[in-house]
Amino acid sequence: MRIQHVGLVVSDLDRSRRFYTGALGLEEVPRPSNFAFDGAWFRFGGTELHLLSDAHATGGAGQPDPGKGAERGMTHHLAFEVDDLGAATARLADHGVELAGGPMPRGDGYVQVFFHDPDGHVLELFQHTGEDQSDAPARAPIAR
Repeated sequence: MRIQHVGLVVSDLDRSRRFYTGALGLEEVPRPSNFAFDGAWFRFGGTELHLLSDAHATGGAGQPDPGKGAERGMTHHLAFEVDDLGAATARLADHGVELAGGPMPRGDGYVQVFFHDPDGHVLELFQHTGEDQSDAPARAPIAR
């Protein structure tokens, strides 16, 4: 359907927050309450920018393997919104693409999966389900 967000690792979250809200005028939006690691989400038009603290930026338990092309884990990624996650993951499987994480609830009414492109870049597909995910597992800081 569209690229919905891009995730970037930042070395100083507060400095980056000031830059994206002040210099660029982006609107900061809430993150899912089960995300227990430092980050900030911003919206501009229909696209979001998800900043993640460098301190929590490498793969760990419960997170997708970052792959050789993404030394900082799943945080550097492109996310594509789809209208049928089941069909999209079936298409990946038909092309021999294995999931690196998910499907899993994001905590805000979306379900997501992660996988790698041929160079090891992390990609995400997600679908809005509208389901109550108040019991979604906590997204803990990711161990280095």
